[in-house]
Amino acid sequence: MNIVFSLDQIQEVAAQILAQNPKKIILFNGEMGAGKTTLIKQLCKSLGVQDATSSPTFSLVNEYFAANNQIVYHFDFYRLNRENEALDMGVDDYLYSGNWCFIEWPEKIASLIPEEHSVVTIELMADGKRNLKLE
Repeated sequence: MNIVFSLDQIQEVAAQILAQNPKKIILFNGEMGAGKTTLIKQLCKSLGVQDATSSPTFSLVNEYFAANNQIVYHFDFYRLNRENEALDMGVDDYLYSGNWCFIEWPEKIASLIPEEHSVVTIELMADGKRNLKLE
């Protein structure tokens, strides 16, 4: 799936992603400021999360409760120095929990990512729109 969108269309984009039935582990690729966190916030909202959502830049993971007793984990590994730091925090327990796992900066834990996952790549275009690819 490929979508070109502006941020005011983020709600529709999140709905389109979820309609594709992606794997519950979704890796988010894109440069700083591309809109990864903004999209994840909308995906959480679309899944029924009612709590305020934010980037887990310092805590590495935020946990949210969604509709139908679903749990959503939002990871931000930007500040991670070594994969062992992710192992120390128990990342395997999260990744193999069967719950939604939205992962920013997945390249920091590349060898730990389960084989079954989806990938969202967001590219910021010159006109301010985003080009999103879901694989």
